[in-house]
Amino acid sequence: MSSVTPSEIIALVREHQVRFLRLQFTDILGVNKNVEIPASQVKKALEGDILFDGSSIEGFVRVEESDMLLAPDLSTFKIFPWGEPGARVARLICDITMPDGTPFAGDPRGVLKAQVARAASMGFTMNAGMEAEFFLFKLGPDGVPTRDTHDVGSYFDLTPVDLGEEARRAIVIALEQIGFEIEAAHHEVAHGQHEIDFRYADALTTADNLATFRFVVRNVAQQFGMHASFMPKPIYGQNGSGMHTHQSLFRAGENAFHDPRGAYELSTTAHHYLGGLLQHARGMSAITNPLVNSYKRLVPGYEAPVHVAWSLRNRSPLIRVPARRGTGTRLELRSPDPSANPYLALAVMLAAGLDGIETEASSREPVHENIWEMSHRERRRLRIDDLPRDLNEACDELEKDEVVCAALGPHITEHFLAAKRQEWRDYVTQVSEWELREYLAKY
Repeated sequence: MSSVTPSEIIALVREHQVRFLRLQFTDILGVNKNVEIPASQVKKALEGDILFDGSSIEGFVRVEESDMLLAPDLSTFKIFPWGEPGARVARLICDITMPDGTPFAGDPRGVLKAQVARAASMGFTMNAGMEAEFFLFKLGPDGVPTRDTHDVGSYFDLTPVDLGEEARRAIVIALEQIGFEIEAAHHEVAHGQHEIDFRYADALTTADNLATFRFVVRNVAQQFGMHASFMPKPIYGQNGSGMHTHQSLFRAGENAFHDPRGAYELSTTAHHYLGGLLQHARGMSAITNPLVNSYKRLVPGYEAPVHVAWSLRNRSPLIRVPARRGTGTRLELRSPDPSANPYLALAVMLAAGLDGIETEASSREPVHENIWEMSHRERRRLRIDDLPRDLNEACDELEKDEVVCAALGPHITEHFLAAKRQEWRDYVTQVSEWELREYLAKY
């Protein structure tokens, strides 16, 4: 719905007997929020006249500055494919503004729009595709999620249909009904782990789609009596869930990353963009991997990258360049996980890549060997750095990275770091079952 008018939305609400409209946005931690209004208030919402209390949202404003406005992006109007006529629910994704209409500095969607505008000023449009893996777990008798799965399948398995596979198919159908183009859906490596890939789009649309995707996956899973979790590493000893992010820049309708005469058929622009991602990889980690639990996925042996390098073939480095060339030339950043705020994650990736272009950052040479099997000395010789080992180190790296902090802006940087420092303090003061098992009787 690239060019839709308020009157057309009002007509659709009446035609499909929509009862409620959700005005959707995310807080700085990437959690979907919404203000739900009855259909009688749709005209008011479309005029951007719906106020909400910003002081109640993580990282927004203080109580004395609480009033904020929801400015809907009309192109994001969707009617969810569940609910009977007269009880249907639609949604609009909104930007957050102050009462005087100025953009709110703490709006993650606004942060991404600013980087998209920066790219446009340099002649580029970013296309992105995000592959968010997730687990489907059984609910306990009290309705609380367990870590029990419905299957013992693995990567691309063709197994008898179980409840998890039925739910995955229902998720695909629901996504297609609201306009997603689904390219693939399959079982992943771990038990109960799934991936559904939807078509790439421009950066803002992809972030909107990822926020919608997570909502639909959870909603449909609940209809099947299951819980869909985007937690990066829910099960010890099994692969965690990643959100591999494919990205490319286009200029005047042509892929700016492709050059048939360039090294590896990559353009100078692609090499510098890649160099920017490598240079800012450590500084971006707190955004692309924002949980304490994220760093339990980023360990050797479970197909998640831990080293800052790139390759054309093997999947152990941070960045892989898939084999396709021409229009399909792209870079795949393999570190992000699906707990990340998609708006902030794409914003810092784009900011890092654009900085690489502006500073002519070196992409270095690709690493074709399996980095996981290299010694520390070999990695040092090849100048292969490591990603942060935990959330605290990632926060330190974010604080030092001027490019990433500038992309986020002072408001989000300050509030995000405060929330994550507190999360780390809460975590390190806990006494875990592992500690009790190892130390209680021994000491």
